Amino acid sequence: MSQLDDAPWTSGVTKIAVLTGAGISTDSGIPDFRGPQGLWTRNPGAERLSTYQAYLTDPALRRRSWLARLAHPAWSAVPNAAHTALARLAGAVDTWVITQNIDGLHQRAGTPADRVLELHGTMFWTVCVGCGDRAEMATALDRVRAGEADPPCERCGGVLKSATVMFGQPLDRAVLAEAVRAAAGCDLMIAVGSTLTVEPAASLCGVAADGGAHLVVVNRDPTPYDDRATVVIREPIGVALPRIADDLLTSAAGGRAG
Repeated sequence: MSQLDDAPWTSGVTKIAVLTGAGISTDSGIPDFRGPQGLWTRNPGAERLSTYQAYLTDPALRRRSWLARLAHPAWSAVPNAAHTALARLAGAVDTWVITQNIDGLHQRAGTPADRVLELHGTMFWTVCVGCGDRAEMATALDRVRAGEADPPCERCGGVLKSATVMFGQPLDRAVLAEAVRAAAGCDLMIAVGSTLTVEPAASLCGVAADGGAHLVVVNRDPTPYDDRATVVIREPIGVALPRIADDLLTSAAGGRAG
């Protein structure tokens, strides 16, 4: 363990992988899931809304899901200091942002979209479970507002869902493979705002550490990977991540000057 102000792991870094969880977006007004005030902590039944088989077989649950989508705070959320810190970092150092979030805030903060790997998909698109047709979520939400409580696919009449990975669904193989490559090839892995209990996302920390990378965990609560970390930082994410980015950017600038 070391302190943030004495961080030799910031020196000589050329490739960074960042794994972000729900905790990075709480400062933007989007609640996390498993924290003390998390959505599923306060209402365990809400987790069922994200369960694939239940969604397919329960029309009443789908209707509740569409109402929840309408009210999702991400529609009005803006990137916070942690998102913008990563965008600054990605502008200067070879950086992959691997996110468990579906809110698009990394891209809106300025991280290039082709450098953001959305492990759990995106809330900004819909997908039909029947024919696979994809369309903008805004179109489906307009239909809900117009009175369609559970809008079917306009192409085949099948069940529509958000283009996110629900419990019971596999991750996109291509996205996961790219995330594994990023983790295996980095000098530094920063895990931010994740409980590191959801697999296979959490195992990327092990992939990075096994490849010789420093692992830095930034999270309020203990995680299963703390004992493998070079440093564990309990500071608020909106404070810690900008400082980490500044240290890495200063080090990178010094390396170029040398």
